[in-house]
Amino acid sequence: MPTARLGANGPVVSRVGLGLAALGRPAYITSGRDADLPDRSPTGMRARTYQVLDAAYAAGVRYADAARSYGRAEEFLAGWLADRGHRDVVVGSKWGYRYTGQWRLDGVQEVKDHSLAMFTSQLAETRGYLGGALALYQVHSLTEDSTALGDSALLAALARLRDDGVMVGLSTSGPRQADTLRRALEVTVGQVPLFSATEVTWNLLEPSVAGAADEAAQAGWAVLIKEALANGRLAPGGDAARPGSLLARAAATAGMTADAVAIGAALAQPWASLVLSGAASAAQLRANLAALRADGEPESSAHQALTEQLAENPAAYWSQRSARPWS
Repeated sequence: MPTARLGANGPVVSRVGLGLAALGRPAYITSGRDADLPDRSPTGMRARTYQVLDAAYAAGVRYADAARSYGRAEEFLAGWLADRGHRDVVVGSKWGYRYTGQWRLDGVQEVKDHSLAMFTSQLAETRGYLGGALALYQVHSLTEDSTALGDSALLAALARLRDDGVMVGLSTSGPRQADTLRRALEVTVGQVPLFSATEVTWNLLEPSVAGAADEAAQAGWAVLIKEALANGRLAPGGDAARPGSLLARAAATAGMTADAVAIGAALAQPWASLVLSGAASAAQLRANLAALRADGEPESSAHQALTEQLAENPAAYWSQRSARPWS
C-alpha cells in the first residue's frame, strides 16, 4: 500500500482510506444495499463494520473517515480501535450534520447545522468516542449557502481546535465546490490559515473541482477524494458501468472491474493525498484496491481520456445525486 502525508505537516496515511458512510447507519444513497447488507440491525452493522475494517487494515489501509451524521460510525470505529489496539490508524471525522434517521430506512436521515453550538456539541461527542485518535476534523459539506465562513465565533473555536494540534478541514459538495474551496483557502484566524485539509467529490462523472483542489494542494493542504464511485454509479451494476459502456470497455481492457478503474483515476490525480473507498463489504474493498498495481502505483492508462468523455454537467450531476433515494 503506497502512502502519503496529509498536507505539509500532517500524519502519513495510506493512499486509500476507508469511509464509513455506508457502514455506520442502515440507510444511505448507494445502490444495492439490500444485497450488500442483509442484516442491518445495529449488531449486524457493527459486525460488518469490524469485518471491513479488519480487511482494510490487513490490506494496509491506515486512514478511516467518519462523521457525526454517519449513524453509529464513530462508535463502531472507536470500539474496533479499542478491541484491536491499532494505534497506527489515522482517524478523521466531520461535524455539521446531525443523524436523525433513528435506525429507520424512511424519513429524514440527517439535518445540516453549521452553527457554533452544533460544533461545540458534536466535537464533545466525537471526542467522547475517538479521544486522542482524532487527527482531522472537518466541516461537513460546506456549500456556498453556509454561513460558517462568516461566523467569527465559530472560526475562533475552529482555530482553538487547530491550535490544539487537530487538523481542521472542510468537505465540499454541490456544483460550486470549487467556489467554496477557494473561499476557504483565504480564511485566516490570528494571521494563520485556518484550514489545512479538504475532502472533495471528484470522480469520472464530476471532475469540476480539480482546479481548486490543485490550488489547495499547492497551498500545502491535504486533499482527500470522496465519492470516487459516484454513489455506485461507477461500480459494477451502476448506470455508468453498464455492459458495453465506455467504462465497462475500459475495465475489460485493463482486466479490472469498473470500480477499480474509477478509483484508479482518482488516485492518479496529482493533487490527491488519498482516495476513500466506501466499501460495504470486504469483497467490495478488495475490488476497489485492485486499482493499485502490484508495485503500489495507481493504474493510470487512459484516465484522462475517460474523464473527458464521461464528465457530466456539474449541475445535472448534482441534481441526479440529490434525487437518489435513501435505501
